[in-house]
This record gives sequence, C-alpha cells and structure tokens, in this order.
Amino acid sequence: MSKIDEIKSLMAVLEEDLVKFYDKGNKAAGTRARKQLQDLKKLCQDTRNEIQQKKNEG
Repeated sequence: MSKIDEIKSLMAVLEEDLVKFYDKGNKAAGTRARKQLQDLKKLCQDTRNEIQQKKNEG
C-alpha cells in the first residue's frame, strides 16, 4: 500500500502550500503547489496504469 501512503503524503504537503498561497498570499507556495499538483497527476496516472495492468493479468 505504498502508493496510498505516497498520495496521502503528497496531499498533506500540497494542502499546506495551498493554504499558504490562498490565505496568506505567499507566491512561492503557489509555485510549489503547482509542482506538487503535477507530481500528483503523474502519480495518479502511473497508479491508473498499474491498476489496469493488474486487472488485465487476472
């Protein structure tokens, strides 16, 4: 279940930076949040592909 932990960890960090960006106006946090969202997108796509592959095997 390391994928779940990885997603949770990324979401926790993302949440912190989104709060800093939207509530405090920290522009650097917005840049970090954009990178984390891109990483999350890639992780989700990799997870989807892995699920599809396992589904097709069995």
